[in-house]
Amino acid sequence: MDHKKMTAPVKIPAKGTFLLSNPFLADPNFRRSVVLLTEHDEDGSVGFILNKPTNLTLMEAIPDFPDFEGNLYLGGPVQPETLHFLHVIDALSHGAESVRDGVYWGGNYDLLREMISRGEVHPDQIRFFMGYSGWGARQLDGEMKAKSWIVSKATRDFTFTADPQNLWKDVLCSMGRKYQLMSNYPLDPSLN
Repeated sequence: MDHKKMTAPVKIPAKGTFLLSNPFLADPNFRRSVVLLTEHDEDGSVGFILNKPTNLTLMEAIPDFPDFEGNLYLGGPVQPETLHFLHVIDALSHGAESVRDGVYWGGNYDLLREMISRGEVHPDQIRFFMGYSGWGARQLDGEMKAKSWIVSKATRDFTFTADPQNLWKDVLCSMGRKYQLMSNYPLDPSLN
């Protein structure tokens, strides 16, 4: 296991942590999802699902967008018509929300487009999302009490993984033996 990708369980959600859906979570929006929380306070929580790439290109979703090879992900079920981005580009950090360890949410969209047009942005530096995941005040606390989520320290490597399809399993496996076992649970508990 790559030590840069090691993570650890955390007791409570916070900005800059991962939420991993419980192996038996039935909600189709979040089944086997890894969400990076970008906001979490008394007013609610916001995050982005990191492991649900779409079949759309950025040019299909945004007709005047510059040519770019990056994937477009489904960030969550809230406002799917909106575009968001997470990145590690220091030049775009002004006006962006710092999430953790050099990972930023948003920034100057016009500057981003210029940088992409000039070839200064690489797909491994940025993730684009349609919509987001959101929870109202104390809503996530209720889901935590219902054991819908497992909280983990977030890492930059996992946030920008080249293998989003296996991210849920990979993060669980990096958290230790108890979680490695969970990563192999079937989607349907009656098959266990």
